[in-house]
Amino acid sequence: MSTITFDTLKFVENLEAAGVPSAQAKAMALAFKEATGEELVTKDFLKAEVEAAKNDLIKWVAGMLLAQAALIAALVKLL
Repeated sequence: MSTITFDTLKFVENLEAAGVPSAQAKAMALAFKEATGEELVTKDFLKAEVEAAKNDLIKWVAGMLLAQAALIAALVKLL
């Protein structure tokens, strides 16, 4: 997974430009950085995860279809 950098200085400068006091802006930037941590992901990573989940789902559905066909064949043979 690729990392995304968070520019705390720019964040603080934007808050200060909007009228937020300097100490409060710095505290907000620190809190935001700690809250997000390493949890930020890229679009490419999410696409890969969705593709992997889709492949797993297809495997399960195909397996269940084969199991269902085998069960029906066994029941028909018993009748």
